[in-house]
Amino acid sequence: MPDAVLTHPDNAEPVEFTRAELGWVPWRAPLPEAEFTKRHYDGLVDRGRAKSPYFALLARDPEVLGARTRTDKDIFYNTDGGLPRAERELAATTVSRLNSCIFCASVHARFAAHHAKAPEDVDALLAGGVATRTSPRWDAVVDAAAALTRTPSAFGPDEIRALRATGLADDEIADLIFAAAFFNWAKRLKLSIGKPTPPTAG
Repeated sequence: MPDAVLTHPDNAEPVEFTRAELGWVPWRAPLPEAEFTKRHYDGLVDRGRAKSPYFALLARDPEVLGARTRTDKDIFYNTDGGLPRAERELAATTVSRLNSCIFCASVHARFAAHHAKAPEDVDALLAGGVATRTSPRWDAVVDAAAALTRTPSAFGPDEIRALRATGLADDEIADLIFAAAFFNWAKRLKLSIGKPTPPTAG
């Protein structure tokens, strides 16, 4: 039933930021995979996402999901110039760390650590928050993403000057803005329709 409200009385929601793989449970019932039609799979873009409770829930509105997923993929996976993938993921990690989305912080921290080959720096951000300092370029990326997260209109010339001073070109700065802006929207959605579950033991 689309309006069925789910309860998870035994879920001990994680309270610490981590790169460990967490679970996620929705407040309302996802669309059962057996009910997916071509329209729903088109909305998913990637058919394998039908097994994800998050995407299966969003698949109840497949046209909106399709637009959301294509935007997401272009921002984070398009490697035709612009910001390196590691720093796009760093921006998403910053957003998630600042607005307390523990699940998404774990996902994007893993990607940032993998692509940058800098797990210690990512772990420092998770542990210490967005005021943590690592390197001039990463600090400028984190500061810009944090400014966009706190109050988008506060992002401006100072942040752009700091980014340019560390070598970012205009197309890289645009990618950073897109990544932070998209993820601010995505986190508001994710935080309102479910919650994370602890890492799987073992």
